[in-house]
Amino acid sequence: MARGDRFVALGYAQARSSWFRDVARWSTSAAIPLEFLKCVTAEEVRARLRTGRPFSALLVDASAPGVDRDLVDEARSCACAVIVVDDGRVTRDWSALGASAVVPATFDRDDLLSVLDAHTSRIGAPTAHAVVDSCAPSATPPGALVAVTGPGGTGASVVAMALAQGLAAGTGDRGRGRGVLLADLALDADHAMLHDVGDVVPGVQELVEAHRNGRPSSTDVRALAYAVPARGYDVLLGLRRHRDWVTIRPRAFATALDGLRHAYDVVVAEVTGDVEGERQCGSFDVEERNTMARTTVAEADVVLVVGRPGPHGVHALVELVAALADHGVEGARIVPVVNAAPRNPRSRAELARAVAELTSFAATATTVFVPERRRLDDLIHAVAPMPSALVQSVHGAVHTLLDRRAVATVVGASAGEPSPVPVAPGSLGSWYEDDGT
Repeated sequence: MARGDRFVALGYAQARSSWFRDVARWSTSAAIPLEFLKCVTAEEVRARLRTGRPFSALLVDASAPGVDRDLVDEARSCACAVIVVDDGRVTRDWSALGASAVVPATFDRDDLLSVLDAHTSRIGAPTAHAVVDSCAPSATPPGALVAVTGPGGTGASVVAMALAQGLAAGTGDRGRGRGVLLADLALDADHAMLHDVGDVVPGVQELVEAHRNGRPSSTDVRALAYAVPARGYDVLLGLRRHRDWVTIRPRAFATALDGLRHAYDVVVAEVTGDVEGERQCGSFDVEERNTMARTTVAEADVVLVVGRPGPHGVHALVELVAALADHGVEGARIVPVVNAAPRNPRSRAELARAVAELTSFAATATTVFVPERRRLDDLIHAVAPMPSALVQSVHGAVHTLLDRRAVATVVGASAGEPSPVPVAPGSLGSWYEDDGT
């Protein structure tokens, strides 16, 4: 065995766990080639993983606090296999959460070595172990995802409601009968008030919590939403307070968003118009605060950016489009929307030209104009159907883009990746040119 060719493992369990003590003893006595680093909290595990030091494995007690999908994913993202020590007190599908292996709490030294050899690599060995993502999604094809965002006060919530109503009326001939969901994923959630929902639970917090340590069925996911019969869609309530964003963990939220897409034909998600992350501002806390918006717009088939007419409104819309482009959202997915647009064709043409010129670096779709409607507040208060002119203005453009992306997906899937082609020896010619010298 070469010098330094040993396993390096993190351990996380309660201090009195017998296996925790045994592994530490085997390590210090050199009974096994293992360097074992004890951790007493999940945050200490995260801190060690973020140091950049390579680790072979993370040994975690199944009943330890904070052992969930996000902790497992963070370890796996560092090429650190996760081995769960299960004493039978917690019942979870650990393989679905991404764990590499599960061992009983009564394992001995030979059992541990066998698991480490099978699922990890020794530090200093020439080959690296690739951790396979075993968190397999549902076999049901995911539904479409449309993100609606905009600077504050632009009417993004109204546009989201109108779009959800239009898509709900038009999914009968193209959907799978799963319906349309309007998900309130903004930091300042308003749809509980806008839909006159008496309760504030369940909502997105319960949805994410359900996906921290498992993958609920589509039936369980749909049970967290409220039906809006007058408009034909369901609504998922958002955060109860702005500060509750701290309960939304990134990996659990990504899995929850995927669960919504497998439960509905179309998910219309309203998100806050802020997608800054650590790369832009140097703050990891800001990136975590914007987890819902960043994840949603990155995964969305179409992103509607809602603005208002006038110099300030157009400027704010263009700035948000630029932020989305910087986040990696392709221009083909961005649709500028001007809410409360003037009825004068000349004024609309000027707005369209200004938006097109200022967003030519990113947005490629034609600007959509949403007309201003009188007595709209009365319809919202009564949770009545949105005006047809309002619905059709956004539904037509989004419906067309979703159809185009669906066709492109099918064509891309049928084409597949290019396969290697056998070549006869000598058919490619010589590796050098014969210049006659």
